Amino acid sequence: MPKTPKTPRTPDTPEVHVPKFVGLMALDAGATAAAHGLRLTAADRPSLDEAAVDYVVRQYPLPGVEIPLDAVVTVWFDFGEGEGGGGAGVREPREPGPRGGGMRRELDEPPEPVVPFTPCP
Repeated sequence: MPKTPKTPRTPDTPEVHVPKFVGLMALDAGATAAAHGLRLTAADRPSLDEAAVDYVVRQYPLPGVEIPLDAVVTVWFDFGEGEGGGGAGVREPREPGPRGGGMRRELDEPPEPVVPFTPCP
């Protein structure tokens, strides 16, 4: 498990910056939240224990936002409707198309019949 740097906390600093949880496994996200004095909840799981090896794909509040110490950060482990979830990626038409030539080029017929080569005797 990667080491998570601890944020120094004192009673004089009641707010903390939200770390980036996206891309972390549930166990690592939980450890990072605890190190920063935050609590983690999963919107699409009844408990974080059921998502132990799943990766965080979304979080709220966003990274860098200041929130009170011991506040709750919500994370998601599944993509929502229309957000992705695999597949072959974005498919977009490539414009302009490939240049002509090669197999796509049609050659004209030769002007005269081709005579086979015969070696000299």
